[in-house]
Amino acid sequence: MNASSDMSFFTLIAGASLPVQLVMLILVITSLFSWWYIFIKVATIKRAEKDAEQFEETFWTGGDLNKLYESVTAGRRKPQGMASIFEAGFKEYIKHKQQARMEVSDVMEGARRAMRAAYNREMDDMDAHLPFLASVGSVSPYIGLFGTVWGIMNAFRGLSNVAQATLTQVAPGIAEALVATAIGLFAAIPAVIAYNRFASSVDRLSVRYESFMEEFTNILQRKS
Repeated sequence: MNASSDMSFFTLIAGASLPVQLVMLILVITSLFSWWYIFIKVATIKRAEKDAEQFEETFWTGGDLNKLYESVTAGRRKPQGMASIFEAGFKEYIKHKQQARMEVSDVMEGARRAMRAAYNREMDDMDAHLPFLASVGSVSPYIGLFGTVWGIMNAFRGLSNVAQATLTQVAPGIAEALVATAIGLFAAIPAVIAYNRFASSVDRLSVRYESFMEEFTNILQRKS
């Protein structure tokens, strides 16, 4: 077997010690979960942004709020995003308005609380899986480094029985150990990039939802 095949990536993994191989396996599984969650978040955020644009376009045409509420609640799919906030606030508004003795301030406070609860639920859905990506981005390099340190220790322990150590003897053991760090970085870098991108998108949606709540509250107050 020549030197190039001995130093190939898969040969280095196969030749690593069992603890280092376990570290690599953990990192690979973690990376696969990260990519799965990344694809989920891409689809979720794109859908939320598209739904927000469509709802805002319909809402600001100035149509009847009662008809808009009926169209939102009549759909097969449960209202999500901005439509969910609107549905919760307007439903509470109608319920309190039917009570003749309710003060306007109480009506508005009830609608505001309902919208805030719906907003919190939507943001919980938007934030799902982001802590996992943040953890992978921060922890994976250290897990890989643990595998590297373990592998290097084993390599030097093996050299203790050799009368004269050469680069040919040292290189494979160190290379096997460094593969763990490489896999750790491979798991961490996409997770960090995805987390930063998704966190920014979620923040923009959060501001968008809060602005809508304030504007819709003002509309309901004038309607009262």
